[in-house]
Amino acid sequence: MSPRLTSLYGRTGRTGLAGGWRSLALVLGVAVLMTGCATRAPRDMSAFEQARPRSILVVPVVNRSLDVDAPNYVLSTLPVPVAEKGYYVFPVNTTKVVLEQEGLYEGDKIHEQPPAQLARLFGADSVLYVRINQWDAKYAVLTTVVTVDFDYWMTGKDGQVLWKERKRMQWQPNNNNNAGVSPMAQLLTQVITAAVARAAPNYLPLTRQANQEVFVLGPSAIPDGPYKAKAPAR
Repeated sequence: MSPRLTSLYGRTGRTGLAGGWRSLALVLGVAVLMTGCATRAPRDMSAFEQARPRSILVVPVVNRSLDVDAPNYVLSTLPVPVAEKGYYVFPVNTTKVVLEQEGLYEGDKIHEQPPAQLARLFGADSVLYVRINQWDAKYAVLTTVVTVDFDYWMTGKDGQVLWKERKRMQWQPNNNNNAGVSPMAQLLTQVITAAVARAAPNYLPLTRQANQEVFVLGPSAIPDGPYKAKAPAR
């Protein structure tokens, strides 16, 4: 047996051979997993590219969480990443006022309206919807886990779905910077940090990061729009 095979299968009998096969199976399993991740097919953008929207109407958000303020926070974070992709975004505050004048106050009611009707009301090419599935902070073993979970989808002015995505993000305070501190002091710091994070969780950085990954950085990000700023030629 060659030295390479000896090192793989072991030098003695069945035990070494079994261990070698387990090692080989593990290597092959990792290789298959990496191959599967690398060859993941991108989302079909043909409907979006055919519609070629220039303007996007962002309507009020549907809320499935217990925080009544969550929809307004999320709505305020949506225009910037969409506009940075090169689309005209109707001002969200003006949109809310116009919809309220039409008797549409709640996100659920607005999402029930035909997309063609909403698009026609503003002269928009497309309509962006967002639903909050989760928006909470949960205490767990001396730390607090902040979670946001959103569904996004966009329709054309004819009601056809052009694009959709879901994003879930979590954050918890980092308590690993206590080198040289006594265990009791570390414990007290963790308790205080977790209590503060739970009492006043800051969802906005996590929400902005989710939006950035969905609209700009992710594998299913929306295509660049007609007003996308081009990088200066060198």
